[in-house]
Formats: sequence, C-alpha cells, structure tokens
Amino acid sequence: MAASGPEEIPAFARDHVASVLLSAEEIQAAIARIGAGISHDYVGRDPVLVAVLKGSAPLIADLLRAIDIPVSVDFIAISSYGPSARNSGVVRLLKDLDQPIEGRHVLVIEDIIDTGLTLHYILRTLRLRRPATLEVGTLFNKPARRLVNIPLRYVGFDLPDRFVVGYGLDYHERYRNLPFLCVLKPEVYGG
Repeated sequence: MAASGPEEIPAFARDHVASVLLSAEEIQAAIARIGAGISHDYVGRDPVLVAVLKGSAPLIADLLRAIDIPVSVDFIAISSYGPSARNSGVVRLLKDLDQPIEGRHVLVIEDIIDTGLTLHYILRTLRLRRPATLEVGTLFNKPARRLVNIPLRYVGFDLPDRFVVGYGLDYHERYRNLPFLCVLKPEVYGG
C-alpha cells in the first residue's frame, strides 16, 4: 500500500518520516465509504458514535460530515499505564461518556486498532451499560499485532506492522496534525 501521489511533508516532520503510506485523498475516500455504510446500516436507529480520544478527533470530525442520518456523538478517553504500558492492557478511564447509552445503538469509533487490548477494555465497560447494540469502526487496523479478537463492523484500511503517524496518530503527542498517514523512521522511536 503506497500513497497515490506526492504529499508535501511539513518541515517539522520531514526528517522523521520514512514514507507516506496513505494520502489525504485515500483517507478521505475511506471515510466517505465508512460514512455511507453507517448512513445505510443505521437509518432509523438513532445511533450514538463514541469517539476514543485523542487520536480519533480528526476522524470523528470528518466522519460526522460523511454521515447523512441523525447521529449523536460522545467521547471517551483512556490511558494505558504500568510497565510496558503499550501492550499491558492495563488502562485507566480519563473521560467517561456524558450521556447514558442504555438501549441505544452504539458505534465505537477508533483511529487505529493495534493489539485490541485497550478496545477490549472499552467494549467491556460499555457492555455493562446495556446498549441495544455495540459495534466498532476503525480507520486503521493492524491485524498482525492483534492479541484480542474483536469483530470490526467498519474498517478503512488494514495496515502492515509499521510504526505510523499522522491523521490523529502520534508519537509523543507529535504528528497528529499531518493530513496523511506516514511511516516513522525507526531511529525516531528507537525501533
């Protein structure tokens, strides 16, 4: 998978990016496809989209504009902690939902699903609140790294096992504002 056209990498990231994996246009086309699917599948169901912060902020903004049925949106934020936090599955709830979801059709929106441990925690937490349905949509999926099997209703792209940044994805809170998806150079993250 390679970007279809040259992307202008801003100066702040130019020395850190190995390559552009997905162009802004490819990302927007996938979001339009997911939005059309949600619009079709959830017509008449009054869904609530639960965006997982921070990474899904750009995605939820663009996705909402691609959906042509009434939807509600809410946000949840979690943080991994402890030794080897990235793969531990030990998380802490930083921001809970603002609205009840009992009896609602809930669609969790993730920017990327890697091991699945964090999402597994979120889904377990939300199931206890008895939604009518609980589904998952993600823009980026890394199936090679999955430790927990989670059914995904909507997937934008299956990615190779590379360290990627951009379009909401970060490394030490940097690069989220790139409009495309890039592979980060290993020397930047110590890989």
